[in-house]
Amino acid sequence: MILDRSSIDIVLVPSGLVIMFGYHLFLLYRILKFPHTTVVGYENHNKLAWVERMMQTTPDETGLALQVISSSLSASTNLASLSIALSSLIGTWVGSTTKVFMSEVIYGDTSAATASVKYICLLVCFLAAFTCFIHSARYFVHATFLLSTLRSDIPVTYVQIAVIRGSNFWAMGLRALYFATTLLLWIFGPIPMFLCSVFMVIILNFLDTNSIPLHQFRFTSSYSSSSPLNKGLKKLNVAIDGFSDIQNQPIYTISTPSPFTST
Repeated sequence: MILDRSSIDIVLVPSGLVIMFGYHLFLLYRILKFPHTTVVGYENHNKLAWVERMMQTTPDETGLALQVISSSLSASTNLASLSIALSSLIGTWVGSTTKVFMSEVIYGDTSAATASVKYICLLVCFLAAFTCFIHSARYFVHATFLLSTLRSDIPVTYVQIAVIRGSNFWAMGLRALYFATTLLLWIFGPIPMFLCSVFMVIILNFLDTNSIPLHQFRFTSSYSSSSPLNKGLKKLNVAIDGFSDIQNQPIYTISTPSPFTST
């Protein structure tokens, strides 16, 4: 039999990795050549427009942009902590795995060399995810510094590059976790790993495909307190406040004695 218990890993594991790598290379080609057909290109297009709009806000409205960046920064740091924690867990798992579990449950190569390769590949994926999430947090922090520089002539492209790079490293970290998921199932045998690779490529192809047309955003000039529209709104608010004060004043009445009452 060609695919016996000792050689099935040699066939199914490389096949699953080829499927995963082939799909992501095809996805990278679509992002570079046809970004409007991918979710990554669609999100980056919206983020570029968002940065352009946030750079036109007043200093009082800058807190909204900083709050959005802070939420992305928190997500990156949390996933980075999770990745390094899982890496430490893998190191502990290597020393506590019993050979009875390896030989009776797993259908495949259960040698010590193959088990070491499994743990090393899984550890590399978690460390790669940790590195990507750390770089994502780094670029989001840099974008926060640029957005919080009030009344400056910083080009919009500087902030856009920082936000897009942070988002791209975030996506790369998620892809590393996807690879780690398939390699994690390799611990239970090559068959679960191969099936997980096929199933994950089908799901990712559905999630990474975008059918929404890109919206061409148009923004007005910078909103400032010295604009004519803002001055007119302020005058209108003052007039409304003055009218409200007049209505709130007490009404004084003059009482006259009735002719039918006796003095």
